[in-house]
Amino acid sequence: MTQVVEIKIPDIGDFKDATVIELFVSLGDTIEKETSLITLETDKASMEVPSPYAGVVQEIKIKVGDKVSEGSVIMTLAVTEQSATATRSETITGTSEKAIAAPIVTPAPAPTSPQSIPPGDIHADVVVLGAGPGGYTAAFRAADLGKKVVLIERYASLGGVCLNVGCIPSKALLHVAKVITEAEDVEAQGIVFGKPKIDIAKLRTWKESVIGKLTKGLKALAKQRKVEIIHGSGKFTTPHLIQVETTDGQKTVSFEHCIIAAGSSVARIPGFPYDDPRLIDSTGALELKDVPKHMLVIGGGIIGLEMATVYSALGSKITVVEWMDQLIPGADPDLIKPLHRRIKKRYEAIYLKTRVTQIVAGESGLTVTFEGENAPEQQTYDRILMAVGRHPNGRAISAAEIGIQVNERGFIPVDQQMRTNLPHIFAIGDIVGEPMLAHKATYEGKLAAEIIVGHKAIFDARTIPSVAYTDPEIAWMGLTEKEAIKQGIDYEKTSFPWAASGRAISMAREEGLTQLLWDKNTRRILGAGIVGINAGELIAETVLALEMGADMQDISLTIHPHPTLSETILFAAEMAEGTITDLYIPKK
Repeated sequence: MTQVVEIKIPDIGDFKDATVIELFVSLGDTIEKETSLITLETDKASMEVPSPYAGVVQEIKIKVGDKVSEGSVIMTLAVTEQSATATRSETITGTSEKAIAAPIVTPAPAPTSPQSIPPGDIHADVVVLGAGPGGYTAAFRAADLGKKVVLIERYASLGGVCLNVGCIPSKALLHVAKVITEAEDVEAQGIVFGKPKIDIAKLRTWKESVIGKLTKGLKALAKQRKVEIIHGSGKFTTPHLIQVETTDGQKTVSFEHCIIAAGSSVARIPGFPYDDPRLIDSTGALELKDVPKHMLVIGGGIIGLEMATVYSALGSKITVVEWMDQLIPGADPDLIKPLHRRIKKRYEAIYLKTRVTQIVAGESGLTVTFEGENAPEQQTYDRILMAVGRHPNGRAISAAEIGIQVNERGFIPVDQQMRTNLPHIFAIGDIVGEPMLAHKATYEGKLAAEIIVGHKAIFDARTIPSVAYTDPEIAWMGLTEKEAIKQGIDYEKTSFPWAASGRAISMAREEGLTQLLWDKNTRRILGAGIVGINAGELIAETVLALEMGADMQDISLTIHPHPTLSETILFAAEMAEGTITDLYIPKK
């Protein structure tokens, strides 16, 4: 005979309102005794609840996200009378030793309890490994929500790659480059400046002051929130312990939750003479030691082209080599054409479908051998910038050694709540996958901190915008036309040329273009791309439109200020609606 019994939350210690974060069984499943039913998370640990019986699931009483306490009914189970009798001493509330849930720390069969977390030199409710934009955001948010937070950073200052040797210093130099090129361009309007005198040392000092101002600000914010900072290189030694190599020796940090924000590193092509100081990466380029006469940029992506923009403005003769058939391969070709046309006039050469096979260091420079459809003869350069991308640091922090899943590329897979396969350890930013962008990392960092304290949230952003701060800038969000075609989406597209924008013409920068993609049936916006000055600022309106589910009429009926470049988004939507008056579109 069978009988239906209720399976309840067992004694889980001094914890109330634990959150159900995983449900392992479904209606009708046949389960064995000790089968894991659910995972619970408290502010101290994550734990599985096993079944005290073997049987068939009749009804599930809870769902992921519910708050439960001791005695809450999980499900009803049809069990044989023999099974029920055999486990009668283990009451339905599950108070036997085996029924008491234990925290999940590794896939190992004997997880540890919260009380058995080995104490480190320092203990934290939340430890954040990496203090880039995602890391410090996560740390600050967790502290604001009442957690004791330790922030581990390998560099001497906070901010990670982005603030110290990436986003911020590059934008500081790009601002200077823009001033120089605008002074050159204005000659066509009758304003002639003399050739700029560039004081590299002073420019470098100014760039460093920008970094210093921001890093000091972060340090102050950490102090205000009582976030403890440890400078050093951290690696996992157990699922609840990180070992940090500092200038003062080795320290250990024990934790209940961890957020991995260890970022990425510069990728390298094997076989090149990296010990030669004339072969540099983006970090070396931002040091701005001097301005080389001839510079080769290997990689026609965003990082390479931004640095090319800076050094070209400062006086270097630039050559770009890219293995793919267009610059910035991730963007739609329509957006790349205006950029390509402009820089082709300014640079010595742009070689597409071409790669570098050999670099030989000599006294007169670095001699390069090319291969590919448009490969030139050997060329010699004073400086070579390697800008072929970045790779995640998943293997550099001993994550796999403690049971965290790390894939073959070095990324750490996470779910929509930024959890790794160890539920008390989260990961964010570059280390979890593309796109490797600071604004994605900050979004994820805040989300992870909020989930740790019990907020019901998941990563549900509909798009992550991308920007190349070249001249002209390129920005896009949502679906590109390439992606829409690949996915078989029934879409339509409009492109508004800036040659019809009064503001663009008055600035002598009418090479731009604003492009919108929308669903042919619902007319809702699917994606947008903009090429032109300030494209990175303009794209934000389309991101909000996509998040809010706006259609072409919503955008076309929104009054934009005149004359502005923001109007180009309005005009593109009006083209979609057939209401534009600033262009003549023949009726079909």
